[in-house]
Amino acid sequence: MRHHGRVTADTARIARRVIVILVIGLQLTLLVRAYHAPLAIYGYQMFPESSEWQAEIVRVTSDGERIDITAEWPGGYRWGDLVGSPLSSPFHRQHATAGLDGTLHHFEQAVAWVAANTPNDTETLRIEALVTYWPNGRGPFHVVFSSPDRTGAAP
Repeated sequence: MRHHGRVTADTARIARRVIVILVIGLQLTLLVRAYHAPLAIYGYQMFPESSEWQAEIVRVTSDGERIDITAEWPGGYRWGDLVGSPLSSPFHRQHATAGLDGTLHHFEQAVAWVAANTPNDTETLRIEALVTYWPNGRGPFHVVFSSPDRTGAAP
């Protein structure tokens, strides 16, 4: 009987160690992944970055005309209503609240989503955004995000 109790205690001790090793391994995996992913979920940084960004967004029509999205938009769409905060007002320089990589990733996805989800706009072929960003006070740097061409845009 005593031998059976000893085996149980040894098994419990081994199980606790395995669980601790698994938890620490999972935490390290999430931390390392966060440094290589566009969205640094579970990636703790003691000193957050102080990056800023702003964007100029245009609707490109099938005849090549480039129309600022602050102008009247067919279907009554407005950028801010479609994407929500913090991307709703990209026209002014602002802090990259989700980190610069995360903000740029979200913005690129927003450009494509808006183009794909504005069915009453029959004029726009695609949406383009010139994003200017300042990573931690350096720069400025520029990147262009362009949605896929939409089908059914009137010439």
